[in-house]
Amino acid sequence: MPSHRWPLLFAACAVGTIGLAGCGSESSDTNAPTATAGSSGAQVEVGNTINYGSFGTTAEIDCADGKSLNVGGSNNTLTVKGTCASVNVGGADNRLTFDTIDNKLSVVGINNTVRYTAGDPQVDNLGSGNKIEKT
Repeated sequence: MPSHRWPLLFAACAVGTIGLAGCGSESSDTNAPTATAGSSGAQVEVGNTINYGSFGTTAEIDCADGKSLNVGGSNNTLTVKGTCASVNVGGADNRLTFDTIDNKLSVVGINNTVRYTAGDPQVDNLGSGNKIEKT
C-alpha cells in the first residue's frame, strides 16, 4: 500500500473502532450501523451518532435534526448541516462550520477552528490554540 494511504486507513480503522463500540446499545431508536469510506474520509453512523475521521479532506456532513457528531483527524474542512445535539472534536488543524449545535461542544485537539451559527451549547475547550466562535 502506498505510504500516502496509511493516514486514511488509520482514520478509517479508528472511526470503525469507535463506531463499533456502540453496537451493543439497547436503545430502541438505533438502526443498524452504517459505514462509508472514500476520498472524503470515513464515516460510521451508530444509532444517533456520526463518527467521522479523515486527513486533509473537504466534506459536508448532515446532522439532520439532532444527531451527535464525533470528528477525528487533521487538516479537514467540514461543513455540517442541520442541528447537532452534541459535538466532540479531536485532532489538529481542522476547520468546521456548523448550522446549529444545541447541547454541548467539546474541542480536545490543537489549532482547530469551530464556528456555529445557532444554538447555545456548553463549550469545553480542552485543547490548545483552538478558536471557537458563534457567528
